[in-house]
Amino acid sequence: MDVLYTAEALSTGEGRNGRVRSTDGRVDLDMAIPTGMGGSGLGSNPEQLFAAGYAACFHSALHAVARTQKVKLVDSTVGGRVDIGPNGQGGFQLAVLLEVSLPEIEPEQAQALVDAAHQVCPYSNATRGNIDVTIELTD
Repeated sequence: MDVLYTAEALSTGEGRNGRVRSTDGRVDLDMAIPTGMGGSGLGSNPEQLFAAGYAACFHSALHAVARTQKVKLVDSTVGGRVDIGPNGQGGFQLAVLLEVSLPEIEPEQAQALVDAAHQVCPYSNATRGNIDVTIELTD
């Protein structure tokens, strides 16, 4: 792979009950186990960070695909949801839901843009075949 950018972060403390900081200091967060998993919920968690990262990355991929097809996206949004649960083998697994809103784009064209973005988005490429990813077009 021809590397274009490298992100680095360090987790300290007890992982989910600790702190995470990027080497450039732009991300610097207290972490906490979510209340749904028996924790305090008083900090961020890896699932929130993954949801935010995937939503932003997929949104960028949508805009890139739209530009190549000379389609103007107005007020588009991508919401990300990451679920975590037991995998039945003593570990855990993730599932992702992306909710995409492309106002003023006809449904057929919107679906084509979403499908194309799903092929170029690095998060989609990293998760494909590993976890369930559902992408829904919303109003």
